[in-house]
Amino acid sequence: MLINLAGRSLYYDLTGPESAQVVCFTHSLASDSGMWAEQLPPLLAAGYRVLRLDMRGHGGSDPVPGPYTMAQLADDVAAALDFLGIERVQYIGLSIGGMLGQAFAIAHGRRLISAMLCDTAPQTMSGARDAWAPRIEAVTKANSVAPLGDATMERWFTDAFKPRNPGRWKQIHATIGGTSPAGYLGCAAAILDFDFTAKLSGVRTPTLVVCGADDQGTPPAGNRRIAELVPGARYEEIAKARHFPNVEFPDVFNRLMMSWLDAHR
Repeated sequence: MLINLAGRSLYYDLTGPESAQVVCFTHSLASDSGMWAEQLPPLLAAGYRVLRLDMRGHGGSDPVPGPYTMAQLADDVAAALDFLGIERVQYIGLSIGGMLGQAFAIAHGRRLISAMLCDTAPQTMSGARDAWAPRIEAVTKANSVAPLGDATMERWFTDAFKPRNPGRWKQIHATIGGTSPAGYLGCAAAILDFDFTAKLSGVRTPTLVVCGADDQGTPPAGNRRIAELVPGARYEEIAKARHFPNVEFPDVFNRLMMSWLDAHR
């Protein structure tokens, strides 16, 4: 389904009982709401209503001229909730989804029942501009995100994932290449210009931080830092996982997720 926001479309998928508590998902850079497919069955079986949003320039959502900021991306989530008449949610975001989730908690905390922030960071990492420069150059030159597909999948998954689940690997790889260049570059700019470390101590949302133990893109240290800064937050680590533990190790991830959500239902 589509929401019209000032002449651009924002894609969402909303499923589950209308009267149920809503769990809202946001995804990683160069992905879309389909990255949460492994989480849908247990949530729907438990009677939750699930809202999955595509960031601007990703999946079914239109790109807009960049650069973007985390505040703008968080405001898109708020606008979607307003349109759908949803007052409060339990929120789950991974990577940039966890970054804009922090922005949402800071600016719209009253709308959060809980937050689960996964494989993310509290601020732009040291050396990020140098690390991102070749990716930005490649996307700009090709006018496509496709050249980043193989390297991105190597950061997201262990070598064991592709032979174990080749169909899912293919789906996610294709989604990287299908991401709009404008959306990728706009969101990359947001990743290269944010710092929530001074504001996280003011967050009052119950928060769980989860990270793959072998995540090199958003390493465990930064995730632990979020849990240290947010009052009362908890940190959990998923062994052997890289950047997408929810896809590669869904049984482990889902146990953590369901226990957390049920505790705040």
